[in-house]
Amino acid sequence: MIIAFWISLFVIIYTFVGYGFVLFFLVRIKRVFKKRFSFSDNAELPTVTILIAAYNEENIIEEKIKNTLELDYPKDKTQIIFITDGSSDSTPAKIALHQNVLLLHKDLRTGKMAAIKRAMPSVANEIIVFTDANTFLNKTAIKELVKHYQNEKVGAVAGEKRIMVEELADASSAGEGFYWKYESLLKKWDYELYSNVGAAGELFSIRTKLYQPVESDTIIDDHMIAMRIAENGYLIAYEPEAYAMETASANTKEELKRKVRIAAGGIQSILRLKKAANPFYYPVLTFQYLSHRVLRWTVTPFLLIAALILNVIIVCKTDFFFYKAVLIAQILFYALSLLGMFFERKNIRIKAFFIPYYFCVMNYAVVAGIIRFYRKNQSAAWEKSQRKS
Repeated sequence: MIIAFWISLFVIIYTFVGYGFVLFFLVRIKRVFKKRFSFSDNAELPTVTILIAAYNEENIIEEKIKNTLELDYPKDKTQIIFITDGSSDSTPAKIALHQNVLLLHKDLRTGKMAAIKRAMPSVANEIIVFTDANTFLNKTAIKELVKHYQNEKVGAVAGEKRIMVEELADASSAGEGFYWKYESLLKKWDYELYSNVGAAGELFSIRTKLYQPVESDTIIDDHMIAMRIAENGYLIAYEPEAYAMETASANTKEELKRKVRIAAGGIQSILRLKKAANPFYYPVLTFQYLSHRVLRWTVTPFLLIAALILNVIIVCKTDFFFYKAVLIAQILFYALSLLGMFFERKNIRIKAFFIPYYFCVMNYAVVAGIIRFYRKNQSAAWEKSQRKS
């Protein structure tokens, strides 16, 4: 029982904190022996297709089109495609008013991956940039992404997701904002060590020639598209100066809905990305993938429960102060989480309590997502979460 407790505790700490420290030191060791890739300011810019899947986004689509058209990239090297499969509002009609944008619309809604597959024959350029309809890119985002393709080893480039957090933020804003700042730091170090291990649909790009169709029932298509490229030996770069801004989920309920879907897609991707998990192909990629993704999406949330239960049993059977101290720390953490939930429901804005609450919500979502996936209750059709206005 004590051994099981220590294993649980070690995996939990490694997953959420320890891997970051390991990366920190490995990256600094690498810097001693190898210089970073140097980009040329005079390199010719590649042709780019910006691909945007939009579902019932009539309230924001005009702003998205404006933002896309104002990006600092040569117009003669840019193609913009909007896919609106299944949209039942005025989104397709508003897009159709813009002659310099290609609209692909179909009344049937079959999921984002099916929509992307349908759009691929219309892609005419060297690089595809994927971005969501409810996010806004910084003006130099495309230039910052494509510079990484000067390195022939790079097959995909992930941009940064940034959450707009108000000073008096609720749990979804404060928690999501903190989570993505930490994630961005890990992604930066992941790439510096070897490769990123996935991409977020808010903003990422790939070499068009490396695109591989993934199964139409894929739940987190962005992650799968990027990782299939990594499985073929190419690097997934990370560029924090290319970023997509969006508001947080409208509330924790909406954020939970999104996280459960991602978790269901996470377990689906683990079952399908067999090369990424096999160290005989690309050992460093496997180390990063298991540490950064697989542990979070599989055993660690269950180990949080196991560690608490085992800790209680050990304290009841032994008199060691250390185990009592760890149990008190766990109880205090979960008490803070409950306070965070209470404060959010009462609309009391204290960020310090929202971080533990968001952490618990995130791990609950993994458990719920795994259950939903195995019960076959998760559709591949993208679920629109309400965002703060």
